[in-house]
Amino acid sequence: MNDPLSASLAATVQAARLSRELSVNALADRSGVSRAMIGKIERGEAQPTAVLLGRLSGALGLTLSELVARAEGGPDDLLRRAEDQPVWTDPATGYQRRAISPISDSPLELVEVELPPATEVSYPADAYIFKYQQIWVLEGSLHFQEGPVLHQLATGDCLQLGAPAPCTFINPSSDPTRYLVALVKSR
Repeated sequence: MNDPLSASLAATVQAARLSRELSVNALADRSGVSRAMIGKIERGEAQPTAVLLGRLSGALGLTLSELVARAEGGPDDLLRRAEDQPVWTDPATGYQRRAISPISDSPLELVEVELPPATEVSYPADAYIFKYQQIWVLEGSLHFQEGPVLHQLATGDCLQLGAPAPCTFINPSSDPTRYLVALVKSR
């Protein structure tokens, strides 16, 4: 793997699985990701996409931001400077996810996302089963498919998500879309 964050994601996924005393088979059953793919990710032979990381993080009881933050490492602190905020790029779509919030036990997480033009990223319902979420469009337009409902959002719009459902983030335009996701994990 080329970048250090991708390499540490491999070790982080494996460590999270082992700390929960899950076999590769059990994680595959929970996440819907094949045993072979989990093995490749944990050995650093495959760079996981946003969809795969979303499935794995949900099955591990973590948010995608927590998974990326653990891979990034660093001390618990109440301040996370912009230059210290890890940015992860989906190798399949170019989707970029910046973990803004300081690493802590707080139930609140802020994530900034940039979705390239004419791109979509989908997640299963179980990736959102343990959190509340709002999406605030900072720049551009976003179509958000939440189960059977399509929300068409423009700059400045904010959407509170409902009950967990399969969802797809869609940038229908020829310009990048930036949005903030605020997550609150339920306890």
